[in-house]
Order: sequence, then C-alpha cells, then structure tokens
Amino acid sequence: MDALIIAAGYGSRLADLSPSKPLTPVAGVPLIEIGVRQAMEAGVTRVVVVTGHKADMVEAFLADLSQRAGIEIVPVRLSDWSTPNGHSVMAGATRCEGNYLLMMADHMFEADILARLLLEDRPERGVTLAIDRRTDNPLVDPDDATWVKMDDEGRITAIGKTIAPYDAVDCGAFLATPELAVAIREAIAEGKPGSLSDGMQRLADAGRAGTMDIEDAWWMDVDDPRAHALAEELAPWHLARTFAAIGQD
Repeated sequence: MDALIIAAGYGSRLADLSPSKPLTPVAGVPLIEIGVRQAMEAGVTRVVVVTGHKADMVEAFLADLSQRAGIEIVPVRLSDWSTPNGHSVMAGATRCEGNYLLMMADHMFEADILARLLLEDRPERGVTLAIDRRTDNPLVDPDDATWVKMDDEGRITAIGKTIAPYDAVDCGAFLATPELAVAIREAIAEGKPGSLSDGMQRLADAGRAGTMDIEDAWWMDVDDPRAHALAEELAPWHLARTFAAIGQD
C-alpha cells in the first residue's frame, strides 16, 4: 500500500527552529524522515510526499532518504502551497494506487497505530480516521486541534477546529480511499475553501467517514516550539524502534 504524506506548508510557528517544517529535526532526525520510517514499519511499500514550501530542499532530502531507507519516494510539488491542505490531498492522491495511508508531515505515531489503521478497510467507509478520545491529552494543543463528533457506531458526524460539543481529537492519520479526494473536489465546487476537513465533512454527511480509536497509544503533533521541546524528550522513548532503524543506516 502507498502512503501519502502532506509536507507542503510553511510552518510559521517552527520557523525559528528550521527553514522547513518537514525538515525540522526531532532528536536529530527530520520530521519527514520519521514519518516515512513509521509508514514503512506499518507495511507501506511506497511513499508519495506533497511538497511546496522549500520544495527543492525537501525533495533533495527525500531523494537521499529513498536511497538510505530502501523505499520509493515520489515527490509531488504543489504550485500554490498556500492553499488549504485538501489541495495537497487531491494532488498526491493522483499518484496513489487504490487506498492509501494519509499522514501529516508534522505528526508522529507509535507504529502500531498506523499498522492497525491499515487493517480498517471496510466497504461501507470512504475514509477511516485515527481518533483519540482523550480530549484532555496534555500533548494536544486545544487551540490548534481538529475535533471530532461521532454517533454511537463511531461514524463521524462533525469535524473541525471550532465544533462543539466533540467526542475526540483527530490524530492526523487516515486510511483513505479514492472517495476522499473526490469529496474535497466536490466541496470546493460548492464554495468551500478545500481543506481536508471539508472533504471529511462531506463524507461524514454521507455516512462514509469511520473512526479507529487509538486507545492509549502515543502520538504527537509537532506544530510549535512547545510541542517540539516535548517531542525532543518523548519521541526517542516512544519511537525507539524507528530511531533504531535510522541508526542502522
């Protein structure tokens, strides 16, 4: 299966630490490399990365990483990386075959989250989102999080940064089908900006957006200096297998 990693944005809150958000190091390893390695651990055999800001720099790094890690990495450059993240999904999905693991470049996961997510393919779903019911998780920034409301069967009914009430937080990992890019495109045609959440809400309205509870597994969104400092401390312990693999290259 392919993985699609969104790595096009500017990442202004991390700009003092690195000129490129995907290349921001955590314990000496760029975020984008951590993401690629975690996708590989989960069973992904090819990675598509959507680039934008500092694309030349990121793509040069990906070419080297592909050789070191022994996996095909396909860069897809977004001409206007200031657009909402759904545009990155649409661009990258054109290079994915069938269903794909969708990840954000600034998110880190214990590998079993992604491995479990790959097993969530169900005909009644157009997308499955990894969710954390620990809405008071101290590693989550409540001002930046995307929140999720679900029905009794775990189907998403509402998703967004400003919804209330909510049941869980979006972890930034999805098992996507080709329906997701279509839903984003249809949302844009209806006048929406084209965020990933716009497409997710459209699938939710059709009863096609499912969830997978990560339970007590560890994950982080490394989006600002506070989160980066926590990641420096916690990631090597929670992602020991990933960092060990990197050290063997």
